[in-house]
Amino acid sequence: MFKTLAVALALAAATPALAETLVLTDVPKATGPAVVLFDGKDLKNWDAWLGYADPALTYTRPAVAPIGATALSAEIFKVATEDGRPALYVSGKTWGSLVHKGDFRDYHLRLQYKWGPGRWAPRQTLPPNNGLLYHSHGPLGAVFGTWSRAVEFEIMQGSTGMVVRVGDAVSAQVKAVDDPSLIAPKLRFSTVGRDVTVATPNWNVEAARDAEKPAGEWNTLDLYVLGDRAIHVVNGVPVMEVRDMRSTDADGVEGGPALPLTHGAIQLQSEGAETFFRDIVLEPITALPKIVAK
Repeated sequence: MFKTLAVALALAAATPALAETLVLTDVPKATGPAVVLFDGKDLKNWDAWLGYADPALTYTRPAVAPIGATALSAEIFKVATEDGRPALYVSGKTWGSLVHKGDFRDYHLRLQYKWGPGRWAPRQTLPPNNGLLYHSHGPLGAVFGTWSRAVEFEIMQGSTGMVVRVGDAVSAQVKAVDDPSLIAPKLRFSTVGRDVTVATPNWNVEAARDAEKPAGEWNTLDLYVLGDRAIHVVNGVPVMEVRDMRSTDADGVEGGPALPLTHGAIQLQSEGAETFFRDIVLEPITALPKIVAK
């Protein structure tokens, strides 16, 4: 009986997040000219880094070195034509990162993405996975030899919009409720949830709902960032609000105090799934939109 009661209480705790219908209001207007991050011609404004030749080593802290910054990245990140238009192609076969050379704060970033058919070991049987990482900082490959430290707007089938901390130095605050249907740490964003710190063991908080389109269709992501706060929007649906982003190396000194994380580079992942990106444009803003539960 006690076990049954515990399960019932856990499901009840998850209900508010699963029942919420969220809308975005008070969307800010751009306060300056747009910055085009991908011009459809080349990747000269981006730095590429590749992780391990065998991606299965990524989380094992192996004795071997990652591939790093080499010409091999041209096969993983390149300009392609998809649906008759230029697109930034990410193979996914070798894990790594493509980091824009700019340093940005207080912006609205919009991009489109869609999945290609390629799936690679060790995740060829799992949902396709990639990521839009923001406030990226520190050395390339500092996290598991593969990515820069950052906050992640997850791009994963069924979980797009999830927030993930990339690197132990990074943390954030999110409102969340327990959702036993999820993998650990079984947390889902909710406007009526409790305060949760996104840091080990709560390395992620799931998006409020799955708003992604079917595989093969283009999806639109909107990322609103102001200081140490951010809002994730998937196909017009707000699914995450992040606040109090911090990093212990935000001032460039590793192992320092946890300072507000308010700016950084834009980073795209290669993580086992073929992905196309296009229309990556950033505009300055001075206010965040609001998420309202209906």
